[in-house]
Amino acid sequence: MSTATPETAAARRSQQPQIVINTEDLAHIEGLAEGAFGRNPALADRLLEELGRARIVEPADMPRDVIGIGSRVTYRDEATKQTRRVTLVYPENADITRDMISVMTPIGVALLGLAEGAAFHWDTRDDERRMLTVIHVEADPELTASPADHDDLDDTPDTPSDADRDAEDA
Repeated sequence: MSTATPETAAARRSQQPQIVINTEDLAHIEGLAEGAFGRNPALADRLLEELGRARIVEPADMPRDVIGIGSRVTYRDEATKQTRRVTLVYPENADITRDMISVMTPIGVALLGLAEGAAFHWDTRDDERRMLTVIHVEADPELTASPADHDDLDDTPDTPSDADRDAEDA
């Protein structure tokens, strides 16, 4: 159930950088997005839109400078020139106190599949448009292992904590 018009979606796709996702992450992330439609349809729709435009590769062919699950990412907010370093993780591993950001957050969706040097716009929960630039990407071998099978994809909280909101808006 898309909230974007075809013209809006086409314009957004043409302005956004190329993204790459590996086949192992794809299946798990699709399941998370489908499970999120009841709680956060706009985020689920945005994530599925991103997956739909992604170039899908085998895990062994995933470029080292592209953000995947388990990647440590340094990015810069172009408005404030502040940099931030986070790790992109599945919701069950998210921990804002350790800068581990869920792929099921607006910033997580925006970062997924981007390469070093990519600049992108994203909208905060307060409807503020930001331009961010990916400065550096590195993999964490412990976090890039294949995800465990999950019987219940609805373990994520319905609403993020205030700390999660602050992290996403940073």
